[in-house]
Amino acid sequence: MLDDLDRRILATLQKNNRVSFSELADIVGSSAASCMRRVNKLRSDGIITADISLVDPKALGKTLTVVVNVELDRERLDLVDDFKRAMRAAKEVTQCYMVTGDADFVLIVAVEDVEAFDVFVKTKLYTNPNVRKFKSMIALHRVKFEPRVLT
Repeated sequence: MLDDLDRRILATLQKNNRVSFSELADIVGSSAASCMRRVNKLRSDGIITADISLVDPKALGKTLTVVVNVELDRERLDLVDDFKRAMRAAKEVTQCYMVTGDADFVLIVAVEDVEAFDVFVKTKLYTNPNVRKFKSMIALHRVKFEPRVLT
């Protein structure tokens, strides 16, 4: 169970995981040694799953973001698993969620342009015999992007 100090540590690290333990201690009101022990425990317990750098897709030429709702034809476990594997392998798919409601999956696709999205659709969706239909929505402007769980 996370206590208040763990939550403050996590909130700080989600904003900037490059702070030193000394800086972290000052921010959260604890000692550097305590912060180091807690962060190591949060990592070993699998609460902190990765230390990553977020990259602006536009800096890599991925100027088009598309939200795609996908409806599968059949929801057999093996076919759902096949779709999950295909989306994990698709370099264009930056996020994939299995959801409830009208769609079975929601994809976030980052590509260079409309032509690249067309290639994605033709090679990853139209060729999948279990995709019944999909609806694409082109993102006009990213209003908020905050990959933080805690505040």
